Amino acid sequence: MIPEQKVREVLDRTSIVEVVSEYVQLRRSGANFLGLCPFHSEKTPSFNVNPAREIFHCFGCGTGGNAFSFVMKMEGLSFPEAVKSLARKAGVEIEERLLTPSEKHAQDERQILLRINDIALDYYRTVLKQKPEAATARSYLDRRNAAGAVAEAYGLGFASDRRDDLVKHLKAQGVDLEVASKLGIVRKNEGGWYDLFRNRLIFPIRAPKGDVIAFAGRVLDDSLPKYINSPESPLYHKSSVLFGLDLALPAVRTEKSIVIVEGYFDHLALYRAGILNVAATCGTALTPDHISLLKRHVSKVYSLFDSDAAGRKATIRSMELFLEQRVPTYVISLPEGEDPDSFLENNSLEAFRVCQEKARPAFEFFVRTVLSQIPADSIDSKIRIVDELIPRFRKIIDPLERELYEKEICRLLGISSHAFRKRLGGLSVTVRDLSNSPASHEHIGDTRQETLLALMWRHAEARSEVYSIGVEKLFAGSYLTLASLMLQEIKGDVDAQELSHFLEKAEAPELKVILSRLFVSDGHLADVSWREVFDSCQRGREEKAIRFSNKDIAARLAVLEPGSEEYAALLQQADLLRTRKSKL
Repeated sequence: MIPEQKVREVLDRTSIVEVVSEYVQLRRSGANFLGLCPFHSEKTPSFNVNPAREIFHCFGCGTGGNAFSFVMKMEGLSFPEAVKSLARKAGVEIEERLLTPSEKHAQDERQILLRINDIALDYYRTVLKQKPEAATARSYLDRRNAAGAVAEAYGLGFASDRRDDLVKHLKAQGVDLEVASKLGIVRKNEGGWYDLFRNRLIFPIRAPKGDVIAFAGRVLDDSLPKYINSPESPLYHKSSVLFGLDLALPAVRTEKSIVIVEGYFDHLALYRAGILNVAATCGTALTPDHISLLKRHVSKVYSLFDSDAAGRKATIRSMELFLEQRVPTYVISLPEGEDPDSFLENNSLEAFRVCQEKARPAFEFFVRTVLSQIPADSIDSKIRIVDELIPRFRKIIDPLERELYEKEICRLLGISSHAFRKRLGGLSVTVRDLSNSPASHEHIGDTRQETLLALMWRHAEARSEVYSIGVEKLFAGSYLTLASLMLQEIKGDVDAQELSHFLEKAEAPELKVILSRLFVSDGHLADVSWREVFDSCQRGREEKAIRFSNKDIAARLAVLEPGSEEYAALLQQADLLRTRKSKL
């Protein structure tokens, strides 16, 4: 762990303007610097850098933080890696903490395992290029337009059909086979040591930084299984690795998007055609870890799975994960029976780009898929369709998106919004209702809470008053977390540099986003009365509580028969709440 005082020293000796200027062309705009955001596509600059406070914020996509946050996102680095990178540039020497014996053992073992994979890769590549037993493989790659420079770019190799060729090669290189067995590429039974991959084309699987962590082997005929992968190992966890991401990252940083395909040859076909921002799953379905990995690098994902039933199922499953993590996802549809490899073999890159431009949002693709499978020609079938859509519909976070999809579903099925909401469980899902939820407030910003938070930073007496009344009575969600942290960490007056250090205390990314948005340009608050904003927040919280009560009543009324005893009691309760609100 890097000592906190060293982290502060690196921040103090680093100019965020200089750091960002290595990636973004900035121009001065008042007290700030302005440029095109490197994290999403935009034509009008909305990316602000505040040199006094050493923070950045994009008002277009909401990304923000300090110099560490910027380098982490741009380069895909961990926090310690980002600190060390900036420390080298700032001339700050960071003494590494001595590793524990177990940490030292794990680090040494990792280096040994990486060396073994490198030895195995060199062997497989030599066989493919030079050995007569790989002639069939070389012809196969020629037929699939994957020889020469393409094979070199991927580091393709070949495993002979003999039982223990790799075993012998590793032994000749002085490799301990018991250690190599942890990678799964060699195994042992009663007959002795043998190779995992035999008579297969070899694809190296790499970490984002390029280290070989596993292999995939493909047969050259129709025998099964078509592919086998290295098993899980200290280096390889297939649920968090995407094939070809190391090749894709330079293009991803430019495009801000990525195409996800199923197979290794699908990846190869797109890459060969000039579509470089592409990655593939390693013989497994997409996982939450895959989505988290992608979120570090892209603002949009294109899903391109096969057009058969299995491909549609994989598309829908991945859609659920992307919805849950709020990653905009679009589905590229190819003609029936085509996959990326076959399509690009018979069509131009421009034809593929046309398909990509026509890509539908993932949930819209899902709705159309369900309607194609279940004709909406009877009451029973419409109920079946709605019941199929609702579990995924609930995963949509954005209120406007929910409302638009609700209207489209009701239009397609010829049903009313009232009926759809009843089936949803009696919960109102309009934009107005959802805009008061903590999640949506934190996305678009709650003016009163944000203003009071900023004024607390400026005025010690405001912090004292908030502490006195109780922070939970004025703030909610992430604002409550930040206000509580501020009361805990900030004592007395603060200076501009202190904010960048405070950002590191707010560890969660969403908290850094709020802080950077709030403080990157807050000069307009100089003459604002913190007391007036404080009183407004108190009233706002009371009004909000009443609104939530009214919505609960409205949701219950939607599923009750008018004229019933409970219906009348709820109407009376709603009248009492309206009277209370009018007195605020």
